[in-house]
Amino acid sequence: MDVPIIAPQVPVYAHPGDAGADLVSSESVRLEPGARALVGTGVRIALPDGYAAFVVPRSGLAAKHGITIVNAPGTIDAGYRGEIKVALLNTDTREAYDIAVGDRIAQLIVMPVPRVHFLPVDDLPDTARGEGGFGSTGYQTGVTA
Repeated sequence: MDVPIIAPQVPVYAHPGDAGADLVSSESVRLEPGARALVGTGVRIALPDGYAAFVVPRSGLAAKHGITIVNAPGTIDAGYRGEIKVALLNTDTREAYDIAVGDRIAQLIVMPVPRVHFLPVDDLPDTARGEGGFGSTGYQTGVTA
């Protein structure tokens, strides 16, 4: 799929078969412990209708430095034409993290997104999970060892 792009550095896939293409910073930023910043990439894209792009964290930055994305995944709608910026958060409580121009800060995943029609009903069909909420598939209360 071809996606028109304006960018100082076009996102690239690091390896064949990768789902996400690397987004790089277009500015230098220092993220103090616990701080967040909206970091520019200089990237603007024109997605076709029926597609969206999702900005997701880089696992290496998260594991090694505690750098994540506040609103992960960030959603880029097909109609948006502005710069893609990444809301980074330094979760490390002790160390600042410096971002230089050209550093890989996130990944961009482009996916088809069908348009759905919401149909109001009085009841929903049953499933094995039912109304089980957060942790309902692996967390038990009242269990003693």
